[in-house]
Amino acid sequence: MTSALNKLPDGTIELTITIPGKRVSKLYDQAVQRLTKAAEVKGFRKGKAPKKLVEEGINKSKIYEEVLKELIPQVYVEAVKEHKLTPIVNPKIQVISAEKDKDWQILALTCELPKVKLDDYKGAVRKALAAEKIWTPGKEEDKEKKQEKEENRLRKVFEVLLETVKLKVPAMLIEDEINRMLSRLLEQTNRLGLTVEQYLGSVGKTSEQLRTEYRKTAEEQIKLELILSTIAEEQGIKIKDSEVEAMIKATPDEKARQALDTPAQRAYIRQILRKRAVIDNLLKL
Repeated sequence: MTSALNKLPDGTIELTITIPGKRVSKLYDQAVQRLTKAAEVKGFRKGKAPKKLVEEGINKSKIYEEVLKELIPQVYVEAVKEHKLTPIVNPKIQVISAEKDKDWQILALTCELPKVKLDDYKGAVRKALAAEKIWTPGKEEDKEKKQEKEENRLRKVFEVLLETVKLKVPAMLIEDEINRMLSRLLEQTNRLGLTVEQYLGSVGKTSEQLRTEYRKTAEEQIKLELILSTIAEEQGIKIKDSEVEAMIKATPDEKARQALDTPAQRAYIRQILRKRAVIDNLLKL
């Protein structure tokens, strides 16, 4: 197997992988053998028909599908190791060529975590929040007003981070997030007994307009997550097990506590607490 790596400007990684015909032929023969064992051919007991007869009767695309199913994970992992990559998403695979007794070629698209250069984010945040620190004597604020003020401060912090910290997000990360957002919308509209088209009609938007809005939101959300995570690393913020435990115990419902008490949920809670700690520090600048 040989592979060529190409990094696109947005950080997407292209891996063009060429698989020797001999390797393909071996897997091809194994796939035919498996299909032969499961084949039912008139005049023969199940799995006892001659291999050549079975192969002639099987759609070639079915055999290729079996070969690719086994081959793609193998060669993709080999190419990733060869180029010392650390992918963060499942690859998108495109078959370039696949002909019997010839070399096969596939294109795998993936990406790594984008590099984040924080620059002077602290100075930018301080400057943006400076006006908020001006105190007016004798002016009392109710709880609702204070909450609104904090939300505005947080919004301002996020806007400043997005303006100050420059990074490119791979297109496939954005597309994956858009698809998740669309899936959530589909679930919500189904619960309301509506189709997505009916929902779009009710809000006066086209599917193209919705996707454009989702693209902007998805890109900003991914950027913020990456920026906040990088700041957490820079500041050495770590969340103790006891903090995760305290958050789980604070959940009033017993079933909810049990659902949260899994490795995956604990990791998610740790991530939330870490993000909250970063935001608290930013609001104190």
